Amino acid sequence: MLNARKAVLEMHEYHPPLAGRKGLRLDFNENTKGCSPRVLERIQEITAEDLARYPEREPVEAVVAAHLDLPADQVLLTNGVDEAVHLLCEAYLDPTDEVMVVTPTFGMYEVFAEMTGAKVTHVQCGADLRFPLENVLARITPVTKLIAVASPNNPTGGIASREQLLAIADASPDAALLVDEAYFDFHGHTMMPDVGVVRNLFVARTFSKAYGLAGLRIGILAGPREQMPMVRRVSSPYSVNAVALLALPEALADDGFVANYVAQVKAGQVRLEQELTRMGVTWWPSEANFVLMKIGDRHREFVAAMRQRGILVRNRSADPGCDGCVRITLGTTAHTERLVTTLREVVAELKLGAEVKA
Repeated sequence: MLNARKAVLEMHEYHPPLAGRKGLRLDFNENTKGCSPRVLERIQEITAEDLARYPEREPVEAVVAAHLDLPADQVLLTNGVDEAVHLLCEAYLDPTDEVMVVTPTFGMYEVFAEMTGAKVTHVQCGADLRFPLENVLARITPVTKLIAVASPNNPTGGIASREQLLAIADASPDAALLVDEAYFDFHGHTMMPDVGVVRNLFVARTFSKAYGLAGLRIGILAGPREQMPMVRRVSSPYSVNAVALLALPEALADDGFVANYVAQVKAGQVRLEQELTRMGVTWWPSEANFVLMKIGDRHREFVAAMRQRGILVRNRSADPGCDGCVRITLGTTAHTERLVTTLREVVAELKLGAEVKA
């Protein structure tokens, strides 16, 4: 009888609630406007011959590396951040190793680590959801081989400072430190310049958020020059598709599009936070394109009521330390105004603000 590996049988599964996503999509931290018009124009120019050839990512990697001010051999284009995480797990983990994740956070770190058979160690944020540096440092052991930190973090929007991340890298020289900067464009601070200096530091980014390219599945993994050949060794040469490679240079070139969208998101975030405060709903400061708020025991009713009014938001109550919490993505100014209007209706209908305050 054919059986899957023990690690596969025992690993956690990740099932994003993607089915039936009709309405204003404020549940998956996507760009609510879409991609740059320049990207669409380039895609419309794609020929049958472009699609008949195997994709070559090296020329585009050189463009991306120049954009990041890094040597090309330190940059690998990946099939989203997911593949970047997967490659690090494949390159550096044995079943006897441990991976550290700071929870609550992106669920795929645990999934890809468990695929290898490695043990996953969880370090929980405090009640304020701040990054628990001292607890992270205390849990590092000789078998810790990968530490994954999202900064800004999903679903909290919190960050780990450069000083904190450098302290972790210094305390774990035999482990790969992955800093996931999927929400960099909204935060503006990065560890990318440290990639060439810190010998165990890797930085991942995605073009799914601010750039509006979630459907093309393309991201970046940058790392030390001496380590990247090992990561390339376990990667597929064709994991990034031809359409994504043709579109990405146009997306990078349209700085104005991204800057305008980010500005709308950040202004909308302030607007939402002010409204939540006025209604008496608890929320946490965020450096990403979303806000996590505490709705309480009626969080499922809240999500359903928003959906009935055509706005999708994400129930995060199952995340460690997030009981009763809901995450809402920010988008364009028009979308934020629609969100605030609907939010007022739902909170009043369910009497949530008064309930949370009490």
